[in-house]
Amino acid sequence: MNTLQSELSIFNKFNFVRKPVGVKFLIQRPDGIHRLEKSLAFCEMLKEAQETDPFYAVKENFECKVGHLILGMEESDELFESGAVGPMLGIFDEPRNNRRIYHHIPVLSKNTVQYVAFSSLDKLTFEPDVFIVMADIRQADIILRAVTYSTGKMWNSKSTLVVGCSWLYIYPFVSGELNYLITGLQHGMKARQLFPEGMFLISIPYDLLPVIIKNLHTIKCELPQYHKGKEAHVQNMKRIVSELSGENR
Repeated sequence: MNTLQSELSIFNKFNFVRKPVGVKFLIQRPDGIHRLEKSLAFCEMLKEAQETDPFYAVKENFECKVGHLILGMEESDELFESGAVGPMLGIFDEPRNNRRIYHHIPVLSKNTVQYVAFSSLDKLTFEPDVFIVMADIRQADIILRAVTYSTGKMWNSKSTLVVGCSWLYIYPFVSGELNYLITGLQHGMKARQLFPEGMFLISIPYDLLPVIIKNLHTIKCELPQYHKGKEAHVQNMKRIVSELSGENR
């Protein structure tokens, strides 16, 4: 086990149904991993990485043109950005409603990415730019508390009905903020039937990973107050307030 895998191995204790995945954006071809041998949508590559060996994708591997747009591999696509597609899919009332989302979607600068590398945690050899886990509500509670524990950061979930891949991959990378999506709410992923509904897809940017790893070693994963009921919680809060009030006199 390399140093990186050793540090990230804390995530193994969750026993996720699907493997966590590291993603990296590159201008040069990565060493030691093979090129993806088929065409997939950007969102599908996450599932592919959970189930196969590490790989990298180039422009020709992206089946959906949205991937080209948000990775800065192509200029904007007038057909999509006009908003004409959404009403034909029945997901927007008019083109003007659809086109509005393109003013919010994060994209990478033109021609700054030529390769995108993917690897599941158990085979990860590179430093990920974004680390993605798929969690149930109990697992998500622990990971999100691990963000707040030493930072006080708010939790925010940012997404749009379409182009969910931008919020999954690009937004955490460019903003430095953790983001999470709920499976079943993003149109393309749902239409492709990629994941079971109601799961958290949590995207962690590289600079937040050390904080979360450190806190996962420290926090109580199972808080006792979650299992004792309302009355026990109320009494415990009264006890804490009483103790703190006494100390401040």
